[in-house]
Amino acid sequence: MGERLAGKVALVFGAGSSGAAMSNGRATALTFAREGARVAAIDIDRDEAALTVARIEAEGGTGIAVRADVTVEEQVRSAVATVARKLGTPSVLHNNVGVARVGDVVDLDLADWRDSLSVNVTGMFLTCKHVLPHMIAAGAGAIVNVSSIAAIRDTGYGYPGYSAAKAAVNQFTVAVALRHAADGVRANVVAPGLIDTPLVTGQVVAGASDRPSALAARDASSPTGKVGTPWDVASAALFLASDESAYINGVCLPVDGGLSMRCG
Repeated sequence: MGERLAGKVALVFGAGSSGAAMSNGRATALTFAREGARVAAIDIDRDEAALTVARIEAEGGTGIAVRADVTVEEQVRSAVATVARKLGTPSVLHNNVGVARVGDVVDLDLADWRDSLSVNVTGMFLTCKHVLPHMIAAGAGAIVNVSSIAAIRDTGYGYPGYSAAKAAVNQFTVAVALRHAADGVRANVVAPGLIDTPLVTGQVVAGASDRPSALAARDASSPTGKVGTPWDVASAALFLASDESAYINGVCLPVDGGLSMRCG
């Protein structure tokens, strides 16, 4: 066990996954716990959150599982209150909940567009709204929001709602970072590139006629020749959540093997 987050209480929204598969949120929850944080694994699927907590506890860490839909304010409010009561004052907030609705502009249903904005942006607004008062009162806190390089460049996939929502996440994070810097609160973004997660196999390439070929093409399109893993995202989130990044605020950190630097 490390000590980079020793004594801190970390809320990880989207800490579940799809069964045994590793998601960015589950990897981050485990990483935070391994570095000494008391972790609240929060997910719309409590059973999945509980699986994450079971792994945390099996490794000697401390965690609780909490159910919440990030698009429902009362559930977010209740989740934050539960964490504060059971684990202590929130000091780290990690927002990992996201959804990618595939479909070009002329084909995308209005409901899917609204869902993209609600889950990816409004959810982060609600978690920040209810966690920030605790951090402000304590005079310290770190927020790490998960965005995507789809917010800053075209990735070749047809998900305009997702791209627009993640771009909003970036600027929302800047607004939080600068408004609350004097309160002792930092807010930064991790922007994953091509990462092997359940969201990719379940949503992004779900409609591919040849899924293995689609996944192989993702590997080939990375400058490194291989997509990243959720642990790569978790490591970046750990750095931004820890005191090692005490003077880093309002940044967008790509975790993409250099993909966002490529011209074409």
